[in-house]
Order: sequence, then C-alpha cells, then structure tokens
Amino acid sequence: MQQDDETRERPAPHRAGRSEKIRARTARNALSAPYTIRRIGQVSLIDAESVEIIERNADRILDEIGMEFRGDPETLEIFRKHGARVEGQRVRFDPGWCRDKIRTAPRVFTQHARNPARSIQIGGDAQVYCPSFGPPFVHDIERGRRYATIADFRDITKIHHQLAAVNHSGGVVVEPVDLPVPLRHLHMAHAHLTLNDKPFMGAVTAPERARDTIEMCKLAMGAEFVERNCVLYSVVNTNAPLVLDETMLWALKEYARAGQCTVVSPFVLGGAMSPVTIAGTLAQVLAEVMASVALIQLIRPGAPAAFGTFFSPISLRTGAPTFGTPEGTQFQMCAKTLADRLGLPFHSVGALTASKVPDAQAGYESQAQLMGAAMAGVNFIIHATGCLEGLLTTGYEKIVMDADRCSAMMRFVQGVDFSESAQAMDAFREVPPGGHFLGAAHTQALFETALWMGEMSDNGTYEQWSAEGALWEHERAALKVKKLLADYQPPDMDIAVREALDDFVARRTREIEGTSA
Repeated sequence: MQQDDETRERPAPHRAGRSEKIRARTARNALSAPYTIRRIGQVSLIDAESVEIIERNADRILDEIGMEFRGDPETLEIFRKHGARVEGQRVRFDPGWCRDKIRTAPRVFTQHARNPARSIQIGGDAQVYCPSFGPPFVHDIERGRRYATIADFRDITKIHHQLAAVNHSGGVVVEPVDLPVPLRHLHMAHAHLTLNDKPFMGAVTAPERARDTIEMCKLAMGAEFVERNCVLYSVVNTNAPLVLDETMLWALKEYARAGQCTVVSPFVLGGAMSPVTIAGTLAQVLAEVMASVALIQLIRPGAPAAFGTFFSPISLRTGAPTFGTPEGTQFQMCAKTLADRLGLPFHSVGALTASKVPDAQAGYESQAQLMGAAMAGVNFIIHATGCLEGLLTTGYEKIVMDADRCSAMMRFVQGVDFSESAQAMDAFREVPPGGHFLGAAHTQALFETALWMGEMSDNGTYEQWSAEGALWEHERAALKVKKLLADYQPPDMDIAVREALDDFVARRTREIEGTSA
C-alpha cells in the first residue's frame, strides 16, 4: 500500500498523553514470542469408532480406486519400485502401505528463520499464525479493490514484520501481477528475506522456482546450514479428487530432496471436489495426504512434512464457496485427530471470509474460523490475516484487524494461570467485604499483564470515541497501517549477503528472460 500524506477529513483530537499510554500498554502486552505453546486441550469431534471407520475408508479408496500422479514417470517408477500397484498414471496401495512409509516423517521440527530468534516449532503443542496466501487483488478503504503489485507485496511484508501476533512472513501474500510470471518468485523471496526476518514459504509453481528459492536461502543463511536444516515451508495442493498434477509433483520432489518441509494440503470445495458430507470428505483427504506424504518419505526418509487441509463447503444454492460455517470447523476438529494418528503436524486455515470489505460479515466469519482452528489445535494456521472475498483479495485494514484476533487466540490457548500469585489471596486479605480491588497492591502489580487488551477494539465511552473522531474499526485500522509503514525499519542484514541476493535475482532474471526470448 503506497503511503498517502492525506488523512481522512474528520477531526481526531486526542487527550494529552492517552495515545502514548495506549502505545506503551500495547507494547507491554504484545505477544512477541516466535510461536505459541498451547496449554489447553484440543477439541476433537471424532470418537475412536469413527476414526477407525474413516481410516478404513481411506485405505479402501487407495486400494480400490487409487490416486493419479500425473505427468511424471519418475514418480510412478518410485512407487512401482517400492511395491505400489501402478497402472498408467493411477497408483493403488495395499491397506496400511502408505501409513507404514509415513512413519519416518518427524512429528515435530523447527523451521529456521534468517533471524534465529524468529525460528518456529512446527508440530507438538506449538501454534503458528501465518498470513493469507495467493490473492491477486488488494483492498484498502481509500482506493478500494485493485490488482496487487510488487509494491503491495513489499508493503504487506513490512507490515507483517512488525506484527507480534503474526509468526510467519508467509508466501504469496499477494500475487504481484505487474511482474512477469516467471520472475515473480525471485522478487517475492527477495522481499521475504530482506524486508522480514521471520520464516517464509517457498515457490511451488515450477521446479526451477523451487530451486531458486532454496538457492536464495543458501545465500542468506549458508549452504551447509540449509542442507542440514529446514528453512522453507511450502504448500502443495492436490487436485481433488485424488490427483496430484505434474506442477505440484515437481515442487514436492525438489523440496523433499533438499530436506525442506512440504505440506500436502488437499484443496477441497465440499460438495463439488469431495462428497457433500464431512465423513466422506475426511476419508478422501486422508487418502490424498497419506499417498503424497508417503512419496515424500520414499524420496528422502525423515524429510519434514505436514498434513494440510483447505476445506470450504460450497453453497448448494449458488455453488459459491462458504466460510465461517459450522462444517468448516467440524472438519478441522476431526482432521486434527487423523493427523495426530499419522504422527504429522497439522496445517489448516484461519480467518477466512467471503466478505468483500472489512465489515461485520468479515469479522464474524473470520473469528468463527479462527477460533475453530485454535480450539482444534491446528499447528500452523494459514490465512490468519488479511483474507477478503474468499482469498481473492488481501485487505490492508483486515491484516491488522485479524492480527489483533490472533493475539487474542494466542492468549486463549495459553490457558488459565493458577499460580500462587494468580490465586490472589493477598488481595482478599487487603480488600474488605464491600470494597473494590482497583487500588489493591495485587491489581497494581498485575494490571498491565493480567488481562488481554487488544489494540483495535475501542472500549471507551461514546463521548470519548466521538471526541477522538468517531472512527469505525476499519478506519482505525487504516491509520495503523499508515503508521506501520511510516515507522518500518528493515531487519539487520550483512551487506555482503544483501548484495549476493541482489546479484542472484539480477542473474536469474537475465537467464529467464533469455530463455523466454
């Protein structure tokens, strides 16, 4: 989002010192850890008998119907060599075959960031919040909806760098349509590595683009380090039902060989790309994940992988995807249990909405999906910030509004403090019956940290709100976006590393343009 010196023509006087206090309080209350360790249980909606049914049905799908791996004879030969039944591009698996191969995948692993303090745990009790992925459009309240550019990509990356509740820089946070498709991955990886020092995602749209991303990480973090550690987290989507096409296959193979994480995430519109029922869709998704992760482990045993899902029921009236529905959350709360039984980290969606603007619909749909993901125990929550229009658009204001909710979810999953201090017995001794606790020493000691206080919600009086400009939340968010961009400071980077990255992008641009000429 390009910065604009003009502000909304509306009076916004502030009482002296109040804004400074809010900023100080927000800084103290920020959840700045690189990821959150949940201390509450997860909600599962699938019992032991139902788990057995779904696992048995997934095995039957793979045995009786099989899955197609298209356009890559090498993949078919890998499966054939290890005992799978290959006919043309269709591969069938004996019951239990895929599950046995998956056993070498790690249950928990670290994705290393360029800044070691930003490295994240994936799996176990860790929960990570990541931006939206893939929208070709951006939206802000001043200029509305428009095609995204590389300038938007860079600005959004700068914003996420400064948001403590966002643990990951993401991948294609928006599609920079002003750049030629063969060059986009270079500039996106360059932005993630230079404008943000959190972990990020690799390109999956062509094998050479995956290789370029790996090479850029080697320049930034050291070739030996990258060869021995996971530094990229990349999402491969199956083409439901039961297909993995050549583009996704090639990316999967590149990252598996390099020991980088591949998330297998079937993209499913329920009722169109899977059965209309949750039970049927669970079996299909489990089958697709098992077959694809088995391939990863055949290529490089021990390579990190994750069980991913993107499930959106369609409206049976219009055929359009729906978001924030009960079924979407129910699906997550079952699929997480299936992932746990496979021994794989679970990746799924967060603050999705079909709304075109950051309005009430966007708020309640996004919060419903985000809360469902948090309660389900999703390890890696993608699309946690920015989604509008069913992932066709990233909204600038929506990013900071969603980040506030991510912060609340982080606090929620950390559970309730039952320590001696939290029991507050000293406060009961200090405050007489009929008194109040506002002035108690216990309250004074803990008032800045005991309760979560969001930055985007306005909890003042009507008179105070009116005196400060009567701003709606999306208007306050627009002001915060401008401030984040104005205050942005790039993370530290050795000048030699920066020059090496610049040179790599320039060289590969010449090579790619020469190839296409």
